[in-house]
Amino acid sequence: MSTVVETDVLIVGSGPAGASAALALSTYGVPNIVVTRYASLADTPRAHITNQRTMEVLRDLGVEQDVIARATPQHLMGNTTFCTSLAGEELGRVRSWGNDPLVQAAHELASPTRMCDLPQHLMEPVLVDAAVARGTSLRFETEYLSHTQDADGVTATVRDRLRGDTYEIRAKYLIGADGGRSRVAEDAGLPMGGQMGVAGSINIVFEADLTKYTAHRPATLYWVLAPGATVGGIGAGLVRCVRPWNEWLIVWGYDVTAGAPDLTTEYAESVVRQLVGDDEIPVTIKSSSAWTVNEMYAESYSNGRVFCAGDATHRHPPSNGLGSNTSIQDAYNLAWKLKLVLDGSASPKLLDTYTAERAPVGKQVVTRANRSIGETAPIFEALDGLSPQTPEQLWANIAARKEAGEAAEKQRAKLREAIAFKVYEFNAHGVDLNQRYTSEAVVPDGTPPETFPRDPELHHQPTSRPGARIPHAWITSGTRTLSTLDTVGQGRFTLLTGIGGEGWIRAAEAQDVDIATVVIGPGQEYEDPYGDWARLSEISDAGALLVRPDGFVAFRHATAAPDAREVLSDALRRILGHAR
Repeated sequence: MSTVVETDVLIVGSGPAGASAALALSTYGVPNIVVTRYASLADTPRAHITNQRTMEVLRDLGVEQDVIARATPQHLMGNTTFCTSLAGEELGRVRSWGNDPLVQAAHELASPTRMCDLPQHLMEPVLVDAAVARGTSLRFETEYLSHTQDADGVTATVRDRLRGDTYEIRAKYLIGADGGRSRVAEDAGLPMGGQMGVAGSINIVFEADLTKYTAHRPATLYWVLAPGATVGGIGAGLVRCVRPWNEWLIVWGYDVTAGAPDLTTEYAESVVRQLVGDDEIPVTIKSSSAWTVNEMYAESYSNGRVFCAGDATHRHPPSNGLGSNTSIQDAYNLAWKLKLVLDGSASPKLLDTYTAERAPVGKQVVTRANRSIGETAPIFEALDGLSPQTPEQLWANIAARKEAGEAAEKQRAKLREAIAFKVYEFNAHGVDLNQRYTSEAVVPDGTPPETFPRDPELHHQPTSRPGARIPHAWITSGTRTLSTLDTVGQGRFTLLTGIGGEGWIRAAEAQDVDIATVVIGPGQEYEDPYGDWARLSEISDAGALLVRPDGFVAFRHATAAPDAREVLSDALRRILGHAR
């Protein structure tokens, strides 16, 4: 009988969720093992958009610069183009991913980070290499088979795919980050809403020098309206830049009821030729694969000592670029809670807040991504391209927009409006940053419910109210300029106050849990030269914010408190699950 391998946390899957969970746990000093049934990390681009909130997470985990060094920068992401082919007629563009001047200003005000485009096969090595360097044990070719759990831990049975034998790994907790067909989620019996397989799509990865069609209008995405493009899950043929301007991925639909076509090299090249529109450019097909568009989300993310994250809990199309972002943020939310429970600082009740906080986000992401698909239809409607017709008729409809006269003018206006409406997919800044957590790990401060004067999916609204991410403001410390987000995180709570908040500092120092303290004000370690923090903090100088390790505000008190130690102690007992 082989010896049982033991660890604190076993992670099944090495994708964005599993890799970032491992990285966070190892950064916090929590022993963990990652197993993956595959022989390598991701070998295709897959997920790629990396939004500001995820970059903030990666900044805290110390790999932001590694990501930036490998990524396509934001300014090359943003002229989403609608056309008949890359070499054909252009129908319009949307300034995307924060590149609209007004949205760009909002991005700069919202965060110290910049979004970028880093395909999954380049992101995973950054996360995994850092995790392993900090202590994660990684096992390739190791397939999860099953698990049982008891009051003290989880015993997982895995199979070494090289040797063919099975063995057991005993862990205090198990994280299932094993993707959209998660066996861990299935074995844990997580309840799911929605449905799988609502439409069919094909990914074709290829190499071609498309500089002459793309460099003058740099973008991550080029949408091609062509006959047959409305079939499948995206709403148009999609040419996605993997690396400017030579590596590409095409997304093309198929009728899911008829099954995927035979993905021969000839078939893949024919699709590439149709969407590029140039039969002379040399093309090298790297791979092609079929997949289904899903609209499914877990209603609970855990069962006992088993937790799931990433695509195991939210399965949706790539619209809005939310997949890997949500996966990484799931893991970041869970990791600090596991750390505090494992070191005895928190009650296991703290882990119940994982579902309470992340399940609503997962559901929103699934809904938003699928809604974005439907929002492509008005573009076709503007060209009378939804009703059955010959390709020749579609080209005639497209050509009609160039004519003089009232009908053509109305068509042009309708097309412009339809393309502009895609801002909900390509500039949904609020979806990226407006998460609000409601759970036992957040202590309400009695203020009235928050209102959003602008569309909360499009516009980020900073606030220090409990349950929101701490607002970003540039502050200084000596000759250094840093973000308020740089003062928090690193696996511990942080209490922020100002001049007159000495009582809160003493209260924080008296707690049993590790709390960093930050005082912002003239003559203090941190100063607010622009006055931005004074405006955004929403508390008086003598008030206090208690910020969790994940950068979310857990407790807010607007003023000084004569009984600060007792008030803070009561808040922490609730947050950490010790409240009676």
